[in-house]
Amino acid sequence: MPEFLDDRPPMSFWFISGAALIWNLFGFFVYLMQVSATPEQLAQAYTPEQVAFMQSVPKWVTSAFALAVTTGVLACLSLLFRKAWAVPLFVISLIAVIVQNVNSFLLNDVIAVFGTTPAIIQAAVLLIGIALILYSRYAKGRRWLR
Repeated sequence: MPEFLDDRPPMSFWFISGAALIWNLFGFFVYLMQVSATPEQLAQAYTPEQVAFMQSVPKWVTSAFALAVTTGVLACLSLLFRKAWAVPLFVISLIAVIVQNVNSFLLNDVIAVFGTTPAIIQAAVLLIGIALILYSRYAKGRRWLR
């Protein structure tokens, strides 16, 4: 059988899928830490201005964060189980990230409060999100996903 018709993914597929899962699990745990932090814990880790900013985040933004990380983890698990629904799950995750960024960077000035670190992190999140969509589409086209 010609190699391009072989639907068994290469080792790189498993490595990329596993690394993507670790990345998304990290985001999921950041979300859990953020929503479960007490005011006292926030006060120990952040300035009063930063705490006020975090506490003023609308529920729709927190919901978008939850959706982004949950669908990201599910998309990675879908990759590992070789399921084609990884593609739309990665798309949903990226859209939710963009919704969060609209609040942080357009409706509010997160950089004024936290410096440039959030912009760098969110740029990485966006780039990796786009890469995972492209990779999952590639994997689907190679018939590694069903």
